[in-house]
Amino acid sequence: MPELQEQVISDICDLTHDPHGFALYAYPWNSGDLESSFGPYKWQSEIFALIGDHLSNPKTRFQPLRIAVASGNGIGKSAFLAMINDWAMSTCEDCKSVITAGTGAQLKTKTHPELAKWYRLSINSEWFDVKAQSIVVADPRHANTWRTDLIPWDAQNPDAFSGLHNKRKRIVIIYDEASAIADVIWDRTSGALTDEDTEIIWLVFGNPTRNQGRFSECFGSDRHRWKTFQIDSRTVEGTNKEELRQEVEKYGEDSDYIRWRIRGEFPRAGTSQFISGDLVAAARNYKSTGHESLPKILSCDVARFGDDQTVIGLRQGRKFEILGTYRGIPTDKTADCIVDFIGMHTPDAIVVDGDGIGGGVIDQLRALGYKSPRYNLFEFHGGAEPQDGNMYFNKRSEVWGWMRDWLVAGAEIPNDPELDRQLTGPMFDVSRGKVHHGSIFIERKDDQKRRGLDSPDKADCLAMTFAVKVAVRREERKSPLSGLVASNSGTGWMR
Repeated sequence: MPELQEQVISDICDLTHDPHGFALYAYPWNSGDLESSFGPYKWQSEIFALIGDHLSNPKTRFQPLRIAVASGNGIGKSAFLAMINDWAMSTCEDCKSVITAGTGAQLKTKTHPELAKWYRLSINSEWFDVKAQSIVVADPRHANTWRTDLIPWDAQNPDAFSGLHNKRKRIVIIYDEASAIADVIWDRTSGALTDEDTEIIWLVFGNPTRNQGRFSECFGSDRHRWKTFQIDSRTVEGTNKEELRQEVEKYGEDSDYIRWRIRGEFPRAGTSQFISGDLVAAARNYKSTGHESLPKILSCDVARFGDDQTVIGLRQGRKFEILGTYRGIPTDKTADCIVDFIGMHTPDAIVVDGDGIGGGVIDQLRALGYKSPRYNLFEFHGGAEPQDGNMYFNKRSEVWGWMRDWLVAGAEIPNDPELDRQLTGPMFDVSRGKVHHGSIFIERKDDQKRRGLDSPDKADCLAMTFAVKVAVRREERKSPLSGLVASNSGTGWMR
């Protein structure tokens, strides 16, 4: 056994500047947890080789190596980061590594478990102690100098990224979900890479969800300083090619969603803008035809406070109109207005915002007799579970997504500048937490207002009409409020 350990030590020492060789040597490929896996993916091997060539060349070895990878989902990013960190720590005495991520949840629930897995699988697993927020060499004499620290970034306290010094040794910095990391953290990290005769590797990974910020600059104005890779999920071993094909078929090869989620390319729209101005401009000038025979959905977004407004609207097929806007009216008056419009338009479904004081409007309508199933009164909650949790974070994000699909296909909206601003105002991001990881969520109203934008009351009124699907009747309309199909059903008329 001692002889075997000595052989492992000797072998790993020979791989000091060969991370690809280390990955092939250290892990039990095609067995146990790695059954049917025969080695690193092609893209992983390419970056391993790049790092190896950089360190093997005396002219570049002590120059900081910056690598930025923008990718679609499911490419094996976390596994790569774990393997490269294991190699760095195993092949350099007193190596220092710092890992951070877009969110604390990403660091805790995604990055750390993957690190723990690969350190456990490694042939030299007993060399290191994997803790909740660090990985430390087992030798207590080096516990403070030979370690990896997992640090949630804090824009108000960036000092943890200022002292990344390890002269004449090795420094590794890893950003996971880099597009969400604040500029000040990038600046502090960059300023710390000054040690002479030191191996310095800075790796940043992420979905390219924003076309502004430090991560996007790695592929643009700062590209001369970075080795960049943009990886399409469809080119990577182990991804579900049929699922990806269906995604592309649904959203279009050149849609911004496919660009960042699958192609590893930055969106063309404004910074994380969910609905483009061109799309809304087209809808303001679109004239719908043939919608007169389609079901009607009446919706009401209820104002919560201050300058917010209550909005009542009606969508019929590919046409949406605003019936009324109100400020400062109580819930009973809002309910009365809805009842008046029900009488005028005989809708097939009624959707009312049930969050906040909207619950009072629902109660008033039920007290007025609209609790009967024939009225199909639907209470909407934006934080509810979406139908497709892989795509959307919550129900509000999902109906906004369906609304955008509706606009893309051609739809008529009022020629209203206020509605225009509200549709194009919200930004989107990608969930990095444990729940619905990688899904889209739409910016909250309160966050928009903090950016100086109006509350998107009219836009939300339109979006809520997609919370239900109504079956088209073959016979003539005989009575209102019939033929409702729940929004989580697989059937129904074209939204």
